[in-house]
Parts: sequence; C-alpha cells; structure tokens
Amino acid sequence: MSRARVAVLKVVADQLSVTDAAAEYGFSRRHLHRLLARYREGGLDALEPRSRRPKTNPAATADAVRQRVIELRSQLTADGLDAGPVTIAWHLEQERLRVPAPATISRILHQAGLIVPEPRKRPRSSYQRFEMTQPNEMWQSDFMHWRLADETDVEILNWLDDHSRYLLSAIVHQPVTGDAVVTGFLELIERHGTPASTLTDNGSVYTSRFTGGRNAFEYVLSLLAVRQKNGSPGHPQTQGKTERFHQTLQRWLGARPAAKTVHELQRQLDEFREHYNERRPHRALARDTPGHAYRATHKAAPAGAHPHGHYRLRYDRLDTKGKMSIRRAGRMHHLGVGTAHARKRVLAFADDHHITVADLTTGEVLSTHQIEPDKTYWRNQNRKPGRWPSSQK
Repeated sequence: MSRARVAVLKVVADQLSVTDAAAEYGFSRRHLHRLLARYREGGLDALEPRSRRPKTNPAATADAVRQRVIELRSQLTADGLDAGPVTIAWHLEQERLRVPAPATISRILHQAGLIVPEPRKRPRSSYQRFEMTQPNEMWQSDFMHWRLADETDVEILNWLDDHSRYLLSAIVHQPVTGDAVVTGFLELIERHGTPASTLTDNGSVYTSRFTGGRNAFEYVLSLLAVRQKNGSPGHPQTQGKTERFHQTLQRWLGARPAAKTVHELQRQLDEFREHYNERRPHRALARDTPGHAYRATHKAAPAGAHPHGHYRLRYDRLDTKGKMSIRRAGRMHHLGVGTAHARKRVLAFADDHHITVADLTTGEVLSTHQIEPDKTYWRNQNRKPGRWPSSQK
C-alpha cells in the first residue's frame, strides 16, 4: 500500500492528526489536505499518482496535419513514388500546411503502423559520396530490364546528369545496342549540349577496353573530346546514382498496369520523366527538383569543346556507294563522301553553312560539304568534280 493511502487512512480513522501524519510519512500539511480532498471525492483510487503532463500542448501536431501525413503516405506508395518523411514534408509545404520535423512525421507513420521494420543497413555516413559541381560535368548511363504484359523482355536505356540527377532520357529498346547508345547520346547533345565526361559500367555497348580496340561510342567520345569514365568491374557502387534511380523507376512502373506494347511503355516512361524532373523533390538536392537544379547553374563543357554556336551531330554508316542522307528544314539531301569509304561508320558535324564528315574509327576528315538548300545533292568539297580514286577508274 502506498504512503499516500496509509497516511490518509490514519487521518480518517483518527489515529493521527494531519500534522502528525504529514511529519511521519513525509508530506507537507498542504499536500496531505489535498490528498484527503481527493479521497473524499473518489476514494482510495483517487490517491494514485497523477500525470504531470499538460492537458494541452500548443506545439503538438494538429490532427488535420497528422491525418494528411497518413493520407500522403498511402497515396504516394500506391503511385509507386517515394513516400519517406522528407518527401511527405515537401508535399505538406506545397499544400501550405504546417510542416512537422521529419522525425515527427516518422513517429506519426510508426504509430499508424505504416512503416515496416527493415534489417539494419550500412549507415549512409560510411559511403564515400561524390557529386559534380556543374550540370553536364558528367552524365551517367545504364540500362535496366523490364517486361511487357505478355512477358516480352525489353531494355530501358537511361541517361542521368550527375550534378542535378536530371533524367536526360529514358528510352525503351529491344535490346540496347551500341548504335542505340551512340544515336541517343548524340540526340541528347543536340538538346542539352556536350558533357565534359561520361560514367558507365563496362558493358560492351559502352566500351571494348577488355576485348581490344574501340567501339563506336568510344570513338564518338574521343572525337568530341569527352572524357570517358568506367566503373571498376564488380563494384556497382561507382554507378550508385543510376543503380538507386533504377529502384525508383521500377517502383513507379510496378504501380501501373503493365504496358502491352513498346510504344505504351515509352509513353509511361515519358510521363515518369516529366514527373521525376519537375514535380518530385529529391532528397539529395535539399528537396529541390532535378529540373530546377539542372537549369540553375551554368553548364560545363569538355576541354577543347566545339566552338560556340548552333551545330548538329549525325551518326551514320555510308551506303555501298559512299553516300549518306541528311534531313534539313524538312527536305532530304544526299552527301557524296566517296566510294572508297563505302560502308564506313561516320560522324557528321553540321553548322549553319557546312557539314564535315569524319571517319568514326580513325577520326580522319573524309569530306566537307557546303549547305545549299536549293540542291538535293551536296558534293564533297575536298575533291574536284569528276576526280575518282585510281581503283575506281
């Protein structure tokens, strides 16, 4: 029996006075009178210690905010989007609600039973992180496997800017080939400028350094003065950003009906790219969006970059007569490089006035063509009309 009960019963039974009971059991007379009043109102149970917690707390999270945290968690998870405390806080801020600390949001989710305990992971502080200081300072690329509704296997080729995590492109292929890598890379250059470097794994579509020689992608990088970086074999942490990005993309696609065709999957990827770049806060960017981070800073360029000004790049293979075609202003034009170069892989640089065609294998300039919009055929300006190699006479 507690001291409070004994003291009160002694006083009630007239065995001790209030003064004597307070002295014997270590209470002040005022507190003992308070205990007696509680006893008269609620009996012995009213003598149990009471919580000193305030009945109200002006800093407590409002019920409406708590409910919205739970709703956002369920909604974002169902959509295949990140639904962690930091992301939820960003959405609350967009809705102009009072934003609790991430730890408070985490506690709300735990109390609602919405967080599944996971095995302890390696602490983030143990990883050695790197991040480029400018957009286009380094592009990372990798591809992931996916399946259509009929179990057809496809591959999704992704390009990611290292500084901003901006998703430059996500294109579906069956399968990813070396030509697809080069063509996609050159299309990105036309839209976003030339990067200073690239980072990929050691897949054959990116490098041939373990099999001897160079592949098309390596020759393109060399011609454009882009520095190529490859991760160490068996060490995917080097491409950690793309590896983590694949988790986000897989979760988003998995929350939607499986695409029946390649075109339907590409539409899903286009929708994802817009959401990922412009409407999704990124934790690594202090809750900024990749699109804003990519546009907020001056872009880097490779050392010895192509002179400033508008230009296009075209990757192609010459036909059996040493010719290639190029579309300009909606009209198709034909370039005669020379039969001696038939079937060669080439890279064409086009500015406002000329097109220069270089051998993708050696970097040698094969031909120069003056742009003449009113003509269909643009001859090689490096060779006199009618002059053919001796082997062609």
